[in-house]
Amino acid sequence: MEQIYEMIARMATDRLWIYTALAGSLFGAAFLFWFKDTRMATWAVSKFDRTLEYLANRWGWTWLQNDPNAWRVKYPKITSKIDELEARIKKLEKKK
Repeated sequence: MEQIYEMIARMATDRLWIYTALAGSLFGAAFLFWFKDTRMATWAVSKFDRTLEYLANRWGWTWLQNDPNAWRVKYPKITSKIDELEARIKKLEKKK
């Protein structure tokens, strides 16, 4: 218990870790802001996506696969409006 108290007291008096954490976070955020628009980022995202797709197909990990109708559950008002508009379009096309 004494060791924990000493560690907390040392963290409270030595604040260098706070400053380095903040600086590291800011530099990391700045790097990611720049990196997201590069060709390397596009390549890395596509490689990651292909790897996850391979794992999903190879071992049957269904939790890695996206449900194509998941947005319907998440946005029920938009879903009902789209369904209503599609029904109206079908009705209008039948009249022609």
